[in-house]
Amino acid sequence: MNVKVLFFATMRERTGIRDIILDIPEGTAVADFKKLLVQRYPGLAAAMSSVLVAVNKEFAFDEQIILDKSEIAVFPPVSGG
Repeated sequence: MNVKVLFFATMRERTGIRDIILDIPEGTAVADFKKLLVQRYPGLAAAMSSVLVAVNKEFAFDEQIILDKSEIAVFPPVSGG
């Protein structure tokens, strides 16, 4: 399956790229996707426990299954006041 991955803010800085097309196994959940990202981009490891992931412009939980041709956005944790 091919998915488009978009990196934002510090996640972009840590990978050095804005976006990429990745081939992932069918049935991949968001939690597994995060592990794949860390394998490919070890600089993301420290942030991965609190990273925000959106699949097709909707925030996704770790157990959500990613479908073919999805767009996945990876954001650093957000705080505000």
